[in-house]
Amino acid sequence: MLPPKTTNAAFDFANLFVLDLANNHQGDIEHGLNVVRAHGEVVRRHGVRAALKFQFRQLDTFIHPEHKSGSKAMHIERFQTTRLGRDAYERMFEEARVQGMMTMCTPFDEESVSIIAAMGFDIIKVASCSATDWPLLEAVARTGLPVIASTGGLLQDQVDNLVSFFEHRGVDFAIMHCVSIYPTPDAQCHLNNIETFRRRYPGKAIGWSTHEDPSSTAPIQIACAKGALMFERHIGLPTETIKLNAYSSTPEQIDEWLAAWHQATDLLGSHERQNPAQAELDSIDSLRRGVFARTPIASGEIVSRDQVYFAMPYVTDSLSSSGWQLGIRAQADIPADAPLTLTQIETPTAPAFQVLKSAIHEIKALLNEAGVVLGSEFELEYSRHYGIENFAETGAVLINCINREYCKKIIVQIAGQSHPSHYHKRKEETFQVLWGELWSEVDGRQKLLKPGDTQLVLPGVWHRFWSETGCVFEEISTTHFNNDSVYRDTAINNLERHERKTIVDHWGRFQLIDAVAETSDIAQNSGLAPT
Repeated sequence: MLPPKTTNAAFDFANLFVLDLANNHQGDIEHGLNVVRAHGEVVRRHGVRAALKFQFRQLDTFIHPEHKSGSKAMHIERFQTTRLGRDAYERMFEEARVQGMMTMCTPFDEESVSIIAAMGFDIIKVASCSATDWPLLEAVARTGLPVIASTGGLLQDQVDNLVSFFEHRGVDFAIMHCVSIYPTPDAQCHLNNIETFRRRYPGKAIGWSTHEDPSSTAPIQIACAKGALMFERHIGLPTETIKLNAYSSTPEQIDEWLAAWHQATDLLGSHERQNPAQAELDSIDSLRRGVFARTPIASGEIVSRDQVYFAMPYVTDSLSSSGWQLGIRAQADIPADAPLTLTQIETPTAPAFQVLKSAIHEIKALLNEAGVVLGSEFELEYSRHYGIENFAETGAVLINCINREYCKKIIVQIAGQSHPSHYHKRKEETFQVLWGELWSEVDGRQKLLKPGDTQLVLPGVWHRFWSETGCVFEEISTTHFNNDSVYRDTAINNLERHERKTIVDHWGRFQLIDAVAETSDIAQNSGLAPT
C-alpha cells in the first residue's frame, strides 16, 4: 500500500504545457532521448513551464494471458512492440530533468502507480479511459502527488463524480477538457466546455488536452481565451524510418504551438480596464469634437445650446462635446468660432442626485459580476450616513427582498465604501458573502470574509463592515424594524431615518430626483458635518 499524502501544499497548474511522449519513443531508448532533447530545446527557447509525460503499463499483468501473442485487439501489438524496461524510462526521466522539464506519468494499472511514486515523478495523470476506473483512482489518490485528470468521453455527471472523488480525498488536482478522437475534427473540439468547467468547478485549474491536427494553432488560442490554464499535446520526432501518427507534433510544430499561445496571451491582456496609453489618447483626441461659439458670447452670460456648435479638431484645454452641459457660464467674452476654453467658463455643480445615479451603474455591474439576478419588484435603500456627497466613501445599497418573521436583504458596497459602527436593539443578522471581499468588525474583532463565508451579529453587538474590492453579500435576519439601529456617532442617531437613507422602488429611475431633493433640504439644516 502506498503512503498517504503528507503535505497540503498546492501545486501551481497555471501555464503548464504537457508534452506526451506516449509510445513515440518507438521502444528505442536512444530515439526517446532524442525526442526529449529536441523538445527540451523548444521549451527553453519559449521560456515556459513544461512537463514531459510518460505512460506506464505493466504488460505482463495489464494484458490478458490469451492476448499476449497474436491478439487482434486494438493497441496491444503497439504496446508490446514498444515495450521498455524501467531502466530505460529512468534514463529518459533524468534527461527530462536535465532539459529543464518537470516529469509526469499516466498509469494504467495499480502497479504502475507504485512505480511512479517510487521514481519521484512531479505529477500523475489520469487518462480519459481511466476516469471511471475507481480501483485505479483510489491508488492514484493515495500517492499524494498532484493529479491532472482528462475527461474525454465522460458525461457531465461523470465529470462531477470524478471531481467529487478527488475533493473528498483531499487530492490536489486539475481537470482537462479532452476529446478522445485521434485526430479530433474541429467540430468535435467543443472548446466552450472549458468555460463550462470553469463555472462548474470554481477554483480548479481547467486545461485542454488536444488531439487535433498538430499543424493547427487556432485551438490553443481559443482554449486560452476560454480560460484554459494547461495544454497537452502528443510529441514525437520523425526520422527516415519513423513516421509520426496524425495527432503527434514535431518539435517545429510545438514551436509554432507555443508561439501561438504567447500571441494569444498578448492579445488577451488584462481582465481589468487599463489606463490608456498616450498614443491611444492622442488618437482619440484627433477625432474628438470641441465646443465652439456660434455667435459672440458675453462674459457672465449663461451659454445656451443654440449659441454653440461642435466640430473637430478639438483644441487642447478647451471644452469637448462630451463635457457639454446646460448651465455653463462664460467668464470672459468669447468671439464667434472661438473654442470655449476651460479658463473662460464655469461649469455648474452637479446635482446631489447625480452621485447616486452614477453609483447605480457600478452597483448593477457588481450584481452582474456576482451572478445575482433581481426581479422587478424590490425596494432599494441608499444608506448615506454622512450625506450624499460622501456616499462613495460611507454607505451601502440595501435591496430589501423579504421582511416577515424572517428577513432577507442583498447588500452591495462599492470598492472603498464603509458602513459606520452600530448595533441593533432587536434584530439578529447573519452576513454571507456572495462575491468580492468584505471586512467585518464585530465586538472589536476584525475578520476578512470571502465568498461563502458568514458572520453572525447578535442584537446589541457593535459591528461595522467595509470593502476594499467591492462586495455583494446577503443579510439573513430576524424581522427588520425601522429605527432599530444605534450608531456610535451620535450625530447619525440625531437624524431621522429619511435623513440618512434615500428609499426608492426598483432603481428609482423617476423617483430618485424627487427623493433626493426632498431629503437634501432636510440635510442642510441637520447640522451633520461630513467626515
